[in-house]
Amino acid sequence: MTVETRKPNTMRYLAIALGLTVLQTAVLGWMIESRAGILRSGEEILLKTMPVDPRDLLRGDYVILAYDVSTIPATLITGDRPDGPGWQVMQVRLKPGVDGLWTVAEASFGALAPEEGSVVLQTQRFYYYGAVDAGDSLRVDYGIERFYVPEGEGHEIETGRNAGEVTVVVRVGKAGRGQIRELRMDGTALYQEPLY
Repeated sequence: MTVETRKPNTMRYLAIALGLTVLQTAVLGWMIESRAGILRSGEEILLKTMPVDPRDLLRGDYVILAYDVSTIPATLITGDRPDGPGWQVMQVRLKPGVDGLWTVAEASFGALAPEEGSVVLQTQRFYYYGAVDAGDSLRVDYGIERFYVPEGEGHEIETGRNAGEVTVVVRVGKAGRGQIRELRMDGTALYQEPLY
C-alpha cells in the first residue's frame, strides 16, 4: 500500500494571487481617478478660510483649514428636518458673492435640485442632535479641511490663514464632493494639486 502525497496546486495559488493583485490595483486606480475626475472637470468655487485654534495648527505635514461655509445658520435650512438625533448628511447650496467668494445660500437634509449660478456641496456625515432654533447654526465638514504641504512649509500658510489672507479653490463634482485644487495667499497661488 502506497501513501500518495499531494502536491500543492501551484497554478491555483498563482491565479488567486494574481486575482487579488488585479483587484487591489483596480480599487486604487478607481480612488485616484475619482479624485482626478473632480479636479479635471468639477465646477470651480473660491472659499475663504477662517482662523483655527492655534493648538491644532500643524500636525505632521498638513495645514488645518476651516471655512465660512462650514457654519450653516438654521434660518437657511429648508425642507424637512430629521425627527430626532442621529447621523446625517446635508446638501449645501453655495452661490458666489460680489467679491468672488462663495457663501451658503441654503442647506437641506434632503436633495437640492440643480440651480443655475450655484453649486451644491455635500457635507460629510455629522451627528445631528435634534431640533435647532432659528438663532442657532450647525457646524459641518466637507472633507476639504486638510491641505498637505511640503515638510516644514506650513508655518507661512498658518500665519496667513490666521490673518484671513488664505483662500482655497475647490472643484465640486456632480455628486457634491469637493476637492481642493489650489491654495492661494493674497490671491497668489502657493500650491496647486496635481491630477495624479
